[in-house]
Amino acid sequence: MNAPHIFQLAQVNITRLRAPLDSPMLAEFVANLDPVNALAEASAGFIWRLRDEGGNATSIPYSDDPAIIVNLSVWESVEALREFTYRSHHTQFLKRRREWFERMDIAVALWWVEAGHRPTPAEAREHLEHLERHGPSETAFSFAKPFAMPLESGALG
Repeated sequence: MNAPHIFQLAQVNITRLRAPLDSPMLAEFVANLDPVNALAEASAGFIWRLRDEGGNATSIPYSDDPAIIVNLSVWESVEALREFTYRSHHTQFLKRRREWFERMDIAVALWWVEAGHRPTPAEAREHLEHLERHGPSETAFSFAKPFAMPLESGALG
């Protein structure tokens, strides 16, 4: 009998910067990238995150718009990601996001990947665009309307 596939939760969130990363307006945000990333990595359920040589993903292009930065990670479950996002020190920075970032209608997408898969920014963009065009589904969803982990790999969108 084959062992069941194990899935993990991929998440992408993007933001459009209100100023260049080296500007005084974003100094506090930039100064806290490493501590917040370390907090994520130490959180229960964290598996992987996209990073550049500097240890974050701010230099990795997401789209043709250089003001958009991407955060892309993989977690064990929706609950683990929710715990980090809304119930850790990360929340203090989430509350201040309008100081540093422009408002975007849809900036976060979640989707299930097979264990060990590391999504690319292009793949993440496809899922975020799918959510924007079609609303929540197995292909891409949000915290507000999560979809259950699939039971087999053919169920992935």
